[in-house]
Amino acid sequence: MKLVITEKNDAAEKIAALLSEAGKPKKDKVYDTPVYRFVRGGEEWVTIGLRGHILAPDFPTELKFSDSQGWYAVSAEGEVLPADVPDGLPRPPFKKKKPFLEDGVDIKGWKVPSLPYLVWAPVEKLPAEKGIIRSLKNLAKKADSVVIGTDFDREGELIGSDALAQVLEVNPGVPVSRARYSAYTRAEIEHAFANLVDLDQNLADAGESRQYIDLIWGAALTRYLTMARFGGFGNVRSAGRVQTPTLALVVERERERLAFVPQDYWVINGRAAGPGELDDAAFRIVHAQGRFTDHDAAATAFGHVDGATEGTVTAVTKRSRTQRPPAPFNTTSLQAAAAAEGLSPARTMRLAESLYMDGLISYPRVDNTVYPDSLDLRATAKMLAGVPQYAPYVNKLVAAPELHATRGKQFDTDHPPIYPTGVGSPDKLQPAEWKLYNLIARRFLATLSDSATIEGTKLSIDIAGEPFSASGDVLKVPGFRAIYPFGLKRDDQLPSLSEGDKVDVADLKLEAKQTEPPARYSQGKLIQEMEKRGLGTKSTRASIIERLYTVKYLKNDPVEPSQLGMAIIDALHTYAPRITSAEMTSELEQDMTKVAQGQDSQDQVVYHSRALLAGMLDALIEHKDDLGEAIADAVTADARVGACPKCGRDLVVKSSAKTRGSFMGCMGWPDCDVTYPLPSGVRYEAIEGEAGVCPECGAPRIKCKPFRAKAYEMCVNPKCPTNYEPDLKVGECKVCAEAGRHGDLIAHKSERSGKRFIRCTNYDECGVSYPLPARGKLTATDETCPECGAPMIIVETARGPWKKCVNMDCPTNERKTPARVRVGAARGGAKTAAKTAAKSTTKKTATKKTTTKKTTKRATSKKSGEAAE
Repeated sequence: MKLVITEKNDAAEKIAALLSEAGKPKKDKVYDTPVYRFVRGGEEWVTIGLRGHILAPDFPTELKFSDSQGWYAVSAEGEVLPADVPDGLPRPPFKKKKPFLEDGVDIKGWKVPSLPYLVWAPVEKLPAEKGIIRSLKNLAKKADSVVIGTDFDREGELIGSDALAQVLEVNPGVPVSRARYSAYTRAEIEHAFANLVDLDQNLADAGESRQYIDLIWGAALTRYLTMARFGGFGNVRSAGRVQTPTLALVVERERERLAFVPQDYWVINGRAAGPGELDDAAFRIVHAQGRFTDHDAAATAFGHVDGATEGTVTAVTKRSRTQRPPAPFNTTSLQAAAAAEGLSPARTMRLAESLYMDGLISYPRVDNTVYPDSLDLRATAKMLAGVPQYAPYVNKLVAAPELHATRGKQFDTDHPPIYPTGVGSPDKLQPAEWKLYNLIARRFLATLSDSATIEGTKLSIDIAGEPFSASGDVLKVPGFRAIYPFGLKRDDQLPSLSEGDKVDVADLKLEAKQTEPPARYSQGKLIQEMEKRGLGTKSTRASIIERLYTVKYLKNDPVEPSQLGMAIIDALHTYAPRITSAEMTSELEQDMTKVAQGQDSQDQVVYHSRALLAGMLDALIEHKDDLGEAIADAVTADARVGACPKCGRDLVVKSSAKTRGSFMGCMGWPDCDVTYPLPSGVRYEAIEGEAGVCPECGAPRIKCKPFRAKAYEMCVNPKCPTNYEPDLKVGECKVCAEAGRHGDLIAHKSERSGKRFIRCTNYDECGVSYPLPARGKLTATDETCPECGAPMIIVETARGPWKKCVNMDCPTNERKTPARVRVGAARGGAKTAAKTAAKSTTKKTATKKTTTKKTTKRATSKKSGEAAE
């Protein structure tokens, strides 16, 4: 049996369908993991899809020290992991309290004194997908050969290397090969599996280097910033090796804008047209000097033409210019072009991944801008004739005896530039997917097209002795612009006039203006600036920007830093300026590239990054209080939810010193005692403007974002009429009935906490209580559960009404999702329920790997911000 390992389940299904020689592959399951079985060349093949990284890097909980072993940690399995802690850090025995222990340091808890030790702590890799690992090993035991078919880049090579490590644990001698492909087309996949190569361990090591470095930097900086000044929405303040200098770019531009001193200037403009054509064919005219910096000179010139109604054409100049077709798309140029069409870089990459998996475009994470000789340009263009919108242009294009493509400046042999590989349709794709496919397909055709010719016309006009001018552009020869209109300015055609002709003039006016500060970055421009400065990679830049929005360091588009984002960069720049510099991050990127090329080792690169961070962290810890004060006002602004309805001062998110939980309190405390609870299990953010004030009680309204559920808005005051829910009798207490007394089960919403629950009227005697979902209209059914006897209720959510037993310990709730009351009540609800019901818990623990040097691979830390670049 030949085992093929892919990065995702969709890829496993697609490859099986493309390689099968005996009909449709058979879908099967190994434990709970889908696999696809088929026959090829008379041999049984099985494809299995991972879920990205199946191993996650993390730190052990403690660092220990002994005279015989030096510094070390112990993994969860009891394996000793040596730690290369510098001699300058104090050693046990310690007399201080946590994080210091009698024989070491606790590095799990977020304490500033433990951070210098955290930087040097060993990294162990733990199972992130235990069920998949279990299934993979089961198949690996029976495999005669294994093919790694993950995406071909550093990340994909690392995912494949991690999977291979699991395979070799149970089948050490199995032959292993690597399939590299750039598109899910039959020809591409057939070629890849007919030309198998070896897995590139250098490339995998480069990916793992990034994984370790980002974990170490993200954990240390995020913990430091969070503990320097606790408080604010979410409390955790993310930071990272790439994230922080990217934010610094935006803050630097904002500082330029704030420091900008506008200069006054004046312009004289109006309208002109051929005789009698002012209402139908007028064009704009401006004084030939453009900007006047002297008001008196501008006023004098305007005085000469004020009230003028006629001018004379003194010169007509025409000049043609050629606009070359664009270079093929790579990741950065695609993100920039899509951003101009309203798609954020992060969304662009999600859509591109979906189109890639559907076989409609080639691999979307590439640097290359030169088509390889192996790509059949004519066949690809002919394929696009299957899209009705392109057919006339394609038929004309392929009629030419030869096709020549444009070439960009970047060339590598890993993957071709991004190009269409299948026929897309606006009827079958979502609107955003079609928008991106349309952009990619038209760009490909444009790269095969001729240049466009634009004719520019300039008129010089004399009005009362003052020189004016008008200009216009017309697309004379469309060339590639016939299929690729993106970014093309509308034709601004001037009338056919000759020297000496008279023109009518109207609406002449003198306008006062000011020079504008440097423009903010759009998300597309920021992606390009990151590439220019060596920040991040083609695969990570979009997610870094998205992360900065998520932690509220950035807002709006064009990109604007928040007050908190500016304060953090200003403080870091003061006390550890290299953390905010692009040069340091670019240096580490070059180190990782050397690992990929086999010119440096993973151990050396990770050690170098630890040493860089350790030096900066020393300065930061020394100035922890100073930095905390520097960002104090911004943290308060970040934590502000609204105005207190009682005293008018700010209501902010606060943290309980006792529970470390969050609540909302007035800044006027102790004079004002207004506090409100915050909903649990959701992310929340303030609502700006009038919409952020409850019209019923005046308390703030917030936006709540549950995990994988629709966001909603609510008043924070549990006693507000908008939050009131009348008590509802849902049944009678079974426990009380068995004890010979009567008790009603009442659904109630607490005015103090806003939580909902069902409780018996004899609760003090029987203790019967059931939790309820935070949202959704409740309806009693007068039915009891056949399994446990508890009441059945109907909960109406955005996905439709659901009937369920209120007892969370009931077997019906453990087995499956509650049954729907009516099929199709909400789009996708039944499908989601079926998926949920099909899930089961994996009991067997997967093998985990530990690393101090170069061992295993992938997955990001689940902790908040700890793996942030």
